Amino acid sequence: MENKILVTRSSMPPYEEYIEAIRPLWESRWLTNMGKYHQELEEKLKEYLDVPQLSLMVNGHLALEMAIQAFRFPEGAEVITTPFTFISSTHAIVRNHLKPVFCDVKPEDGTIDESKIEELITEHTVAIVPVHVYGNVCNVEAIQEIADKYDLKVIYDAAHAFGVKYKGKGIGNYGDASVFSFHATKVYNTIEGGAVAFSERRIYDRLYNLKNFGIRGEELVTEVGANAKMNEFAAIMGLCNLKRVEEVLKARQKKYDLYINKLEKVDGIRFFQRKKEAGNNYAYFPILVEGDYILDRNELYDKLKESGIFARKYFYPLTSDQACFKNQYRNVQLKTARKLSSQVLVLPLYEELNESEVIQICENIRR
Repeated sequence: MENKILVTRSSMPPYEEYIEAIRPLWESRWLTNMGKYHQELEEKLKEYLDVPQLSLMVNGHLALEMAIQAFRFPEGAEVITTPFTFISSTHAIVRNHLKPVFCDVKPEDGTIDESKIEELITEHTVAIVPVHVYGNVCNVEAIQEIADKYDLKVIYDAAHAFGVKYKGKGIGNYGDASVFSFHATKVYNTIEGGAVAFSERRIYDRLYNLKNFGIRGEELVTEVGANAKMNEFAAIMGLCNLKRVEEVLKARQKKYDLYINKLEKVDGIRFFQRKKEAGNNYAYFPILVEGDYILDRNELYDKLKESGIFARKYFYPLTSDQACFKNQYRNVQLKTARKLSSQVLVLPLYEELNESEVIQICENIRR
């Protein structure tokens, strides 16, 4: 199968541009430890994402893990979260020795169902970790109202929501913290990378300690920390990609709109709804394969694969139902999430995807 169409393809700057940009590293030999380019990218991303504070990390998972850790929750406390997400969201909670409490999601957009959060709150609940899944914005107002009522922290997994604005503000302004991923498969990448956005300055100091062994001076370590610093090669890739991110988004939007045009009248194919006053970063193109369609989701996935089109069952199984949790959440009532998990299929979408390839994918689905 020579002409495979993969679900994603990394956006990269011109080769010569990146090579020229990393040339100074051979002179300085400053390759990590929050050097010049790390600092520059941190400032530029803070501006682009329209957030008051930002801390760069080596990847999105450690960004989330350390964002949670920065709030110093007691071991064994409960965190309400969504099962309809990448496994990293749940692992970050568990690896902090906290207990995930899974809340069902809404059928229209796949985000956490805010109407079901309150019934899950106990005396052990300390936080809510919702996910802006596929860049669909959660009901941030209702979630904050619940958090304020019960004195809970809200830490958003915004890995899918790079650059998204809601009501004119960067999505990272909502909640106590928001975590972004700059993985190679994301709409914007630093090869590997991530960041935590927040408003309180004290969180910056805690994250600095956590990502840099707690080192605050040549002979001073004030806290037990880890190593989650972004290196200079990754930071330079981020700076190069940031220059062209708007160009990338426009290219992705064209394919996104073409998908809508070609598939919106196909019986049994449904799209997630987008929240009013929320932007779109065209990070993913998920469809829901429902009863009126001639095939079920798995059959469609297999048929596309036979044609060299590699879509993705994203997310299946649910995070809560993965083998690592040994069936301990199998009896949790997650009716909508499990249904969506059996229906959703993410179609290929990336900057260099040809419009002819989008049409080919749509024709396969229509057939």
